[in-house]
Amino acid sequence: MSEYGLTERGEGATKDRALARARVRLDQPRAPRRRMLPEVDPDAFGRLSEKIARFLGTGTFLVWMTVLILAWVIWNIVVPKDLRFDEYPFIFLTLMLSLQASYAAPLILLAQNRQDDRDRVNLEQDRKQNERSIADTEYLTREIAALRIGLGEVATRDWIRSELQDLVKEMEERRALERDVFPAAGEARRDEDDR
Repeated sequence: MSEYGLTERGEGATKDRALARARVRLDQPRAPRRRMLPEVDPDAFGRLSEKIARFLGTGTFLVWMTVLILAWVIWNIVVPKDLRFDEYPFIFLTLMLSLQASYAAPLILLAQNRQDDRDRVNLEQDRKQNERSIADTEYLTREIAALRIGLGEVATRDWIRSELQDLVKEMEERRALERDVFPAAGEARRDEDDR
């Protein structure tokens, strides 16, 4: 007996088959399996359910449903007994309305679930957009604060004027002081300035 529990005779072929079954190839897709149930496209079915749910929530549906039920009841009361298909207490009508309700409720729930999924995605996108807007606003706030700080260090027109006026006053005071201390030098300078 070998390690696979096989006899010596025919051991090679049986061993290869056992190894092939045990080994799963992950680099190749599986062969498609046959299914007993039909394949349904969930998006197409969801879109159809939304259309039906949207129609069930309209006044048009209520009017047509009322007309159908009234016609059903009137037919089964007024026409001769031979042509009636649903005698009073209208059991077949009750069955049809129950069937309609049993299909309408899951279709409406499916449509609501799809709408919830869309709302969730929209809310997530809105949340991300709000986060980006907040980040942009904070960035702009920091930039404006930096500009204000920078403008505090920039020489403005009024500041330059006041500095020049201070310098002019200081120069006039020096000239007045020089005239008082050196009167002849002040006149010689005036003569040089006139030339």
